[in-house]
Amino acid sequence: MKFSVFQVSRKGGRLKNEDRMGYCYTRESGLFVLADGMGGHPEGEVAAQMALQTIAALYQREARPLLKDVKAFLTSAVMAAHQQIMRYAGNKGMLDTPRTTVVAAVLQGSTATWVHCGDSRLYVVRDGELLTRTLDHSHAERPRPSSGPEITNRNLLLTCLGSPTTPMFDISEPVPLQQGDRIMLCSDGLWGVMDEMQIVRILATRPVADAAPELVEMALRRGGANGDNVTMIALEWQTPDAPGADPGVSTDSISEGVFASTIQAGMPSESEAADLDEDAIERSIAEINEAIRRSAAKTKA
Repeated sequence: MKFSVFQVSRKGGRLKNEDRMGYCYTRESGLFVLADGMGGHPEGEVAAQMALQTIAALYQREARPLLKDVKAFLTSAVMAAHQQIMRYAGNKGMLDTPRTTVVAAVLQGSTATWVHCGDSRLYVVRDGELLTRTLDHSHAERPRPSSGPEITNRNLLLTCLGSPTTPMFDISEPVPLQQGDRIMLCSDGLWGVMDEMQIVRILATRPVADAAPELVEMALRRGGANGDNVTMIALEWQTPDAPGADPGVSTDSISEGVFASTIQAGMPSESEAADLDEDAIERSIAEINEAIRRSAAKTKA
């Protein structure tokens, strides 16, 4: 695999930055993850960090060097992250649970597949145009008929990780990648104050190392003194035979047993949450995989 990548997170007008992002890769597969801890609930930064750690830990275990089933991995990883957050809250006896959105993409072979829960977004830009983006799990983007009072805050989320209810999430179909495709994962601190066409134009016309900081700085200025934190990962896909390409990261020369990651192992504030419960993860994955197997069997029947 060959790709150029740039990641950046900046504190806005909030008391602290609860966003987390990172990526990891093997010789033949790459994982990119971004989580936005939710304000209004305790320890959003812990929820976001736990989501990244859990998903990355499972990826390291299963990508050897390829994931056998990308969709099954994304399903298992998101649910395991949710269960880790719930277990953490239960162990601390918290009356309210830490919560976070998440978006994660796997690049493998020559395709990209992603999952998202909440309103952290993924954009794919090709040949100067928006190819696709995720649809937020919010009342604004998924209006529902209601017999009750009209919803006043249409940006209210319908789901997240860490909520007492089982999270909803969407998994994309694999998208074949072409030379120069740009993929961006970002928090709502960026897309919430930026015009979509401007996002696409800057991603399409700048190297990602220039586009990423430019978009973040623009979002911070527009957000102002009370603006949200702004976090994003942007990458450009390179085909192996692209002439004159400067990929930034090339996995061709690393051995099959190598695993590289920018995702921090430590927790930002609660050190007791840093050690993931490996036995609990194994149980969660076994339960989820069994549910997937039963669902597949019913579909075939």
